[in-house]
Amino acid sequence: MRQTDMKSILLLLLFPVLAMAQTDQQNASIYKPVNKELYDTIAKLDSLFFAAFNSKDLESAMSFFSEDLEFYHDKGGLDNYKVTREKLQLLFNNNRNTGLNRQLVAGSLEVYPIINYGAVQTNLHRFCHKENGKDDCGTFKNIMIWQLKDGKWKVSRVVSYDH
Repeated sequence: MRQTDMKSILLLLLFPVLAMAQTDQQNASIYKPVNKELYDTIAKLDSLFFAAFNSKDLESAMSFFSEDLEFYHDKGGLDNYKVTREKLQLLFNNNRNTGLNRQLVAGSLEVYPIINYGAVQTNLHRFCHKENGKDDCGTFKNIMIWQLKDGKWKVSRVVSYDH
């Protein structure tokens, strides 16, 4: 058998596999909540948390975190609850008049249950502030682990990356 014939046969055999892989990849990008009630709960909590953040309300923002918080940041390292509080206070004080705000990127929120613990949230979010009279914005990746304990949801772990 000639090499050209062999290539043609291989392509004919592989075409259905490649077509299925492409379809699987397209389907994988369409997120549907596993649990709509859980998704709605976490989406609301995310909205409330960042409303507190955007209004620079330290007490309200910190009320969403558990006391054993671990906050991982690709540029800032690992922080606990106390250090996160200090950093947020400094951020709020230094950006009181810069319009600092966070917006969830539409369609990026995904929520998955963690059995006997709570939920994991992944999303993209956009942070903006004014610097030298111009908008300075960036879009970053975020993961938050929510724990449901005694009927209350708290963020116990944060991974903020791709800065």
